Amino acid sequence: MKKTILIVDDSPSIRRMVAMTLGQIGYDVIEATDGRDGLAKAMQGPCDGIITDQNMPNMDGLTFIREFRQQSASRGVPIIVLSTDSDDTLRQKAREAGAIGWMVKPFDQAKLTAVLRKVIG
Repeated sequence: MKKTILIVDDSPSIRRMVAMTLGQIGYDVIEATDGRDGLAKAMQGPCDGIITDQNMPNMDGLTFIREFRQQSASRGVPIIVLSTDSDDTLRQKAREAGAIGWMVKPFDQAKLTAVLRKVIG
């Protein structure tokens, strides 16, 4: 059975690039345009993993992670932040909120797929 990854990013080009990368290795992808949209889509159906941006309109990545982690559906779902921001304080806040990793944009496709295979399968 295919695994489903939710991509939460306000940049259409980043969503397409991540979706294409993940589609090539067999994942199904759901796209969300910001944290609010991502939270709604995460609640609509099960996803096996989430990749979220930090800096987005309507709801940023940290708020999205905190809100999602309050839901029972979030149990066991790994969240990776993919952001242009590399601030260590922000990374720590993301971990405290419930993210398991942080990658900096632009991302290396091989590294992203390796991380996902490791944490999701």
